Amino acid sequence: MSKIKGRYELKHYINYCDVLQLRARLPFVASLDRNCGTENGYRIRSLYFDNYNDKALKEKIEGVNEREKFRLRLYDNDTSFIRLEKKSKKNGICYKESAVIREDQCKRLIEGDIAVLKEMDTPLCLELYTKMHYQQLRPKNIVDYWREAYVYHAGNVRITLDYDIRASFNIQDFLMANPVFVPVTDVYILEVKYDNFLPEIIRGIVSLSSRRSAAFSKYAVTRII
Repeated sequence: MSKIKGRYELKHYINYCDVLQLRARLPFVASLDRNCGTENGYRIRSLYFDNYNDKALKEKIEGVNEREKFRLRLYDNDTSFIRLEKKSKKNGICYKESAVIREDQCKRLIEGDIAVLKEMDTPLCLELYTKMHYQQLRPKNIVDYWREAYVYHAGNVRITLDYDIRASFNIQDFLMANPVFVPVTDVYILEVKYDNFLPEIIRGIVSLSSRRSAAFSKYAVTRII
């Protein structure tokens, strides 16, 4: 098995004026992500797992050096392509693993049939099955938001603007076409992900006055709110 490559990740709280400023700057040096549609973006919906003691939430808030979280994710309300993802962080470096699952498998998992993970027979699915059994992980809440994404090939840089964040504690909403979510107002997030180095031209563009890198988790903020 090939070793999973980690990436660095910077996050900033920004405001709508910052979004407009970045939209004006980024197209001159970076390309719009190929997944962005005619509206220059796409919706992301994630269903996060946690246990009865809120292990993932507490580790994030407390800044535990080695931590992980599992989630299901789909794009633009399209249930024909769903991924199970594990995102982990160690010594400031982020790692991500993923496996594709079918809609019927996802529905069974949401309904509490964790044995479906063993049937899929992939390392990530088997790991989640084990942790749902021993750590009592369960689907916890949904986070839905709009993303604008840009790429800069030197350094494998990806810049994203996330906003229009919404949340739901009804896990059955994950596969629904038009669920009703609770809006999280006035939250705009800039994320910059890169491999070994961040090119100076990108560093200059995303260096907004009075904005500092800060730990942020859409899962944590929607759980707290």
